[in-house]
Amino acid sequence: MLVNFRVAIYEIILVAGREGLILPPYKGSTLRGGFGRVFQRITCTSRQKDCRNCLLNQHCPYAYIFETSPPPGSEALRNYDNVPRPFVLEPPLEEKTFYRPGETLAFRLILIGKAVSYLPYFIVAFKELGEVGIGKGRKKYRLKEIVAVDPLKNRRASIYLDQDRLVRNIELPVRGSDIPGLAEFYGPPRDLHPSSPESFVPQPPGTEPGRLAIDFLTMTRLKYAEAYAGKIEFHVLIRNLLRRLSSLAYFHHGEELKLDFTGLIARAARVRLAEDHTRWVDWERFSARQDSRIKMGGVVGRAVYEGEVAEFIPLLRLGELVHVGKGAVFGMGKYRVELV
Repeated sequence: MLVNFRVAIYEIILVAGREGLILPPYKGSTLRGGFGRVFQRITCTSRQKDCRNCLLNQHCPYAYIFETSPPPGSEALRNYDNVPRPFVLEPPLEEKTFYRPGETLAFRLILIGKAVSYLPYFIVAFKELGEVGIGKGRKKYRLKEIVAVDPLKNRRASIYLDQDRLVRNIELPVRGSDIPGLAEFYGPPRDLHPSSPESFVPQPPGTEPGRLAIDFLTMTRLKYAEAYAGKIEFHVLIRNLLRRLSSLAYFHHGEELKLDFTGLIARAARVRLAEDHTRWVDWERFSARQDSRIKMGGVVGRAVYEGEVAEFIPLLRLGELVHVGKGAVFGMGKYRVELV
């Protein structure tokens, strides 16, 4: 169930090397591309180009994290490319492109489900990537610090410092049961309750919110009727969020969600897009696998929805942590919910 969802969030702090860093305005693809190559180099033993043909792919960290495939006998998402990866690299929202020598750059790593136990591989890969270099000219950086973050309870704890190069065994995981209302709407019968009911509840207790705003902070790419939505109706957002959460639960938590998907979508369709202050932003990234540039634009800005939204708020809060839509692994689909 969604209450068993497990997410670990880490803030990665880098220090630009002697030549500084030259990065694009949107840094998600650059971080993902360089990191993926280094992760493969330090974990892959067979050196095959296609993980699907490797005899070790069911036991390889790289195959699981970056080339996640349906397990043998899986009835869901048989298409290899449609299985969501269990991590998100969430770039800074700033569009700064040059970091002076000694200047810091911070971004977030989000690990989901079983991937939380793979954190040591991520730390080694980030350190190695600093020696290889990233961005234009492959400039080097130093991994300064990694901080575990719990945004629900506003807790932070440093787990790695460059000074001593020790990894501290501190965990601040966020679980679905920590999100107010998730157990009531999407959990088993009354045996789990939110551990921090004060979190994310800006309205007085007992009130029924009828309006909420969604700020799409990074390009959000949601598909509906075989096309990407240029205007995000509420049911389109909920459809894509349910698809992502159910896939993450199935492949990375070993659970199949037993939800009334048809009923949820039908009720979401009755919620109206009252104000639309969004726009489409074009973006391209280079795919080494396809050896070509891929268009990856999406919607940014604010949308205000009106209707019976109460049951969807816990679902949306969980989605805030793991993003929504295509390209989430690059940090796309980051949004923030506000009751208005």
